[in-house]
Amino acid sequence: MPADCRFAVLIDADNVSDKYIKIILDEVSTQGVANYKRIYGNWTSPAMASWKNVLLDYSVTPIQQYSYTTGKNATDSAMIIDAMDILYSGKVEGFCLVSSDSDFTRLASRLREGGMTVIGMGEKKTPKPFIAACNMFRYLDVLAAQPEPQPEPQPEPEAGPAPAAGEKAAPEKGREKEKAKPAKAKTARKKAAQPEPAAPQEDPELAAMRGAIKAIVAEQSDEDGWLAVSMIGNLLVKRYPDFDVRNFGFSKLTPFVLSLGVFEVRTERGKDNARQAYVRLK
Repeated sequence: MPADCRFAVLIDADNVSDKYIKIILDEVSTQGVANYKRIYGNWTSPAMASWKNVLLDYSVTPIQQYSYTTGKNATDSAMIIDAMDILYSGKVEGFCLVSSDSDFTRLASRLREGGMTVIGMGEKKTPKPFIAACNMFRYLDVLAAQPEPQPEPQPEPEAGPAPAAGEKAAPEKGREKEKAKPAKAKTARKKAAQPEPAAPQEDPELAAMRGAIKAIVAEQSDEDGWLAVSMIGNLLVKRYPDFDVRNFGFSKLTPFVLSLGVFEVRTERGKDNARQAYVRLK
């Protein structure tokens, strides 16, 4: 996807919390540029007060939509109409639909039929049909739970030389070791008496992803069994729109693939001198 791909970001304020706004726009910026940033809701409702505080900070345009009748979601209709108007304007190459509501499933499908790249964003509760209708889907609650990068720990200063009275220190250390022996033996007996904990069951989603990657490598690899990691990533997103290594606690694809325990890796430099990683089954 080109870095200057133009996106229309349409947010359903009835189904998305304001705490995700930075994550939403940051994710879109990795795919292209947000030409449209609109959010839909009934802004006369007290429930929208938290959103009002962030709209100016992130230059998001609020679209007012009154609830005409009870039990009907007029916000969805306004968002769908705007999306189709933007589609026919020809001013964007993609849409970002932010909602955990399955009502936008048909809209995502129609936008893709119109040649648009569709990114969906919502929480883990988002129904599967909406996820499958998008080119890719991001779980906002998972991204919000990602730990912030920590600074690398500084090495501790080395200890200085031993004090002059070294002759007295040796017996002290010796006595400490003698006192420690019974304690260590007691701890060992205690551990031996305890039953070993049962092995934790593997996450079914992780097991399914291991099988999918193994199948991709088996299908697409060269004669020696090697396949570029970037190719694996592209195929995974096409088959599983909600695939994201951050869902499994990783920031990059190669470490995630290696963590599955069934692949070996090699790296080499390409024509542009960039390092490319390849994996194959052990």
